[in-house]
Amino acid sequence: MNTRISAVFSNNKKKLITFVTGGDPDFETSKKIIKNLAVSNADIIEIGMPFSDPMADGPTIQLSSLRAIKNGTDLNKIFSICKSFRKKNNITPLILMGYYNVVFHFGVDNFIKSCEKAGVDGLIIVDLQPEEDSELFKKIQSKNIDLIRLVTPTTNKSRLITILKNASGFLYYVTITGITGQHSAEIKKLRQSILKIKKLSHLPVIAGFGIKNSTQVKEICSFSDGVVVGSAIVKIIEENLEKNKDSILTNISNFVTDLKKSIIL
Repeated sequence: MNTRISAVFSNNKKKLITFVTGGDPDFETSKKIIKNLAVSNADIIEIGMPFSDPMADGPTIQLSSLRAIKNGTDLNKIFSICKSFRKKNNITPLILMGYYNVVFHFGVDNFIKSCEKAGVDGLIIVDLQPEEDSELFKKIQSKNIDLIRLVTPTTNKSRLITILKNASGFLYYVTITGITGQHSAEIKKLRQSILKIKKLSHLPVIAGFGIKNSTQVKEICSFSDGVVVGSAIVKIIEENLEKNKDSILTNISNFVTDLKKSIIL
């Protein structure tokens, strides 16, 4: 497990992981948002790599990806954002999340080297199946970078065992079937599923997709190791595009601070 990620999970406290698309709404504001997420006590920060066809994402994150692409955000700028963050913060883990097409076109070797230089701790490649990720997995094993696996409500035990073979960092449990930011999970079924996974793996299990508010965060953290909140944060950016950029920063900081308090209570 990556050293920064392992440090985060070294105690039994529940974790808040936040997601934003890199470069949204613009390069400079994106850097400030990511810095503020850490200041607002996010335990881990996921940065989305913009892609023109984000099939697993709902409208909110799709639009954020398009905004980032329109303002010229590419992987080089994503790595620049990470490097800027690392100048001030060498503690909070950074995870890049996105699609393999982006990695492939950048060049796998170049991508891994850039991750290492920028202080990236983990990768979530949503469309890369365990049977197809051997090249990427083998190359990051010696680089202190975790390849974080997704588990879904339709993952059966046999499939889960396959996923767990090379999993590291933590397991990202997708709480719903469908796309990000849509319906919320049924809590009873979610609890049962996560507890089953925890019997088969020593890795922390983090729930994500469709988690939008403090009430949901508190409830899901009662049986998971933490949550990912993404669309609700990205929605704040969308709703404040016509306002002063400071309003985006303030509203996100207040929202994330409240989410974190709901975990602690």
